[in-house]
Amino acid sequence: MDNTVVDLETLQALYENRAQKEEMDQINRHIKSNAEKDCAKPLDKPEQFLLQLAEVPQFSGRVFCILFQSTFTECISNVQRKIHLLQRVCTTLKSGEGVLQVLGLVLAFGNFMNGGNRSRGQADGFTLDILPKLKDVKSSDNSQSLLSFIVAYYLRHFDEDAGRETCVYPLPEPQDLFQASQMKFDDFQRDLRKLRKDLNACSSETEKVSAASSEEHLQPFKGKMEQFLTRARTELEDQEKQLADTQKSFVELSVFFSVKPKAGEKEVSPNTIFSLWHEFSTDFKDLWKKENKLLLKERLRAAEETIKQAREKSAYSVKPKHASGIKAKLGQKM
Repeated sequence: MDNTVVDLETLQALYENRAQKEEMDQINRHIKSNAEKDCAKPLDKPEQFLLQLAEVPQFSGRVFCILFQSTFTECISNVQRKIHLLQRVCTTLKSGEGVLQVLGLVLAFGNFMNGGNRSRGQADGFTLDILPKLKDVKSSDNSQSLLSFIVAYYLRHFDEDAGRETCVYPLPEPQDLFQASQMKFDDFQRDLRKLRKDLNACSSETEKVSAASSEEHLQPFKGKMEQFLTRARTELEDQEKQLADTQKSFVELSVFFSVKPKAGEKEVSPNTIFSLWHEFSTDFKDLWKKENKLLLKERLRAAEETIKQAREKSAYSVKPKHASGIKAKLGQKM
C-alpha cells in the first residue's frame, strides 16, 4: 500500500507543536502592543490567516478529523483495488476455461512426447515450474518450440474467434500476474489494522470536539463526521472480509496446484505461484499475438479467394440456342 494512510499522531504534533504556539504568542503580543497605537502595523496575510484559524473552536481536533476523512477514501480504494485484482487472478487460474484448456494441452502433449517412457508418459499432472520451460523445448529442426505449438493448436482447435478482433486472451494478463506476485497478505493486514486504529482515533476526536463545542459551532462538523464514520466503518469491515475471502481463495489455489512453501517460508506466498505464471503468460501472449496475426492473414486470403470465385461465376453466362430449321422459319412467316 502507498504511504497515504494518515498518521494521526503526526497530525497532532503538526497542529500542536511548540513552534506554532510560540508563533501564536508572538502574534498576540504584536496585537496587544499595537492596540493603542495610531499607526499600528497590520499583520501580514499569513499571520492573519493563522490567527483566524486559531480562533476556530477545537481547531486542531477538527483538522485532525477532516484530514483523515480526505485521505480515507484513497487509502481504502487502494487496498480494495489490489485485493480485487488478487481475487480475480486466483479465480481465473483455478476455474478459467481458457486456463484449464491450456493446461490440458500441456499435459497431453507432454505425455505424448514421453510416450515411450512408462513412468513419465502417463502422468496425471505436472508441477508449475514446468510452464516457463516450455519455450526451451525445441523441435528436431529447432524451428518451433513446444510452447509455440501449444499456442497454435489452442487457437486453431479451441478458440472459435481466433484471428478476429473478438478473440480473448485465455490466461490472466502478464501485468496482473506481476502485480499479484508483489503482494503480501501481511502488508494488507497491517494496512487495514492501521486504518482501523486511525478510524477509532478519528471517532474519539470527533466526540471530543462535539463535547467541547457550543451549539453555534457544532454543525456542520458533527453531522458530516458522523456520516463519514458510519460509512468508513462499513467500508473497512467489507475490506477486512474481502481480504479473508481472498486469502482463503489463495490457499485453495495453492492446494489446487500442489504448491509447497519455499525453504524458510511457513506458507506459500503469492510470489511463489504468480511469478511462475507471470513468466509463462508473458511468453504465451507474445506467441498468441503472432499466431493471431497469422490466422487473420489466412482468413483474409480465404475471403479474397471466395470473392474472386464468386465474381468469376457471375461473369460466366450461357447464350440461348436459337432454332434455325424449316419449322422455325415457317413459324416466323405465319
